[in-house]
Amino acid sequence: MDLQTIADRIEITDLLTRYAHAVDSKDWELYRTVFTADAHIDYGTAGGPVGDLEKVIDGLTTGLGLFSRTQHFISNIAVELDGDNARVRAMFFNPMVVTPGKQFFCGGWYNHELVRTGEGWRSRRLIEEAAWFDGLEAAFTPDSAPEK
Repeated sequence: MDLQTIADRIEITDLLTRYAHAVDSKDWELYRTVFTADAHIDYGTAGGPVGDLEKVIDGLTTGLGLFSRTQHFISNIAVELDGDNARVRAMFFNPMVVTPGKQFFCGGWYNHELVRTGEGWRSRRLIEEAAWFDGLEAAFTPDSAPEK
């Protein structure tokens, strides 16, 4: 593996880490640095927003407002480099807390199409492929609504 390939893989891993941190901290300015301005993002398999960057941020702001805490663990990162483009498929595990004692878990894959920009690697397309959910009913029983 040559040095450029190693550097690209490190930068792409850093991009995925930045993505997870941005979502979990609800830092939408940081989230924007993960994507190109014209990115298409699709969280449809998990019942989330689908569309351009600003539409998805609006949807995530509302949707993630249901949770007091979230964590995104990203692993098994498969990278296919092709010059200034890359395809990435990475597993995720996502525990989410509605209120203490009311949580659920989900897992699946993130499928990114990346492009190298002047600011580094950015995702121009993200398709989330949710594979499983556990604990949804228990997390959203009538007594589980977050306190205001």
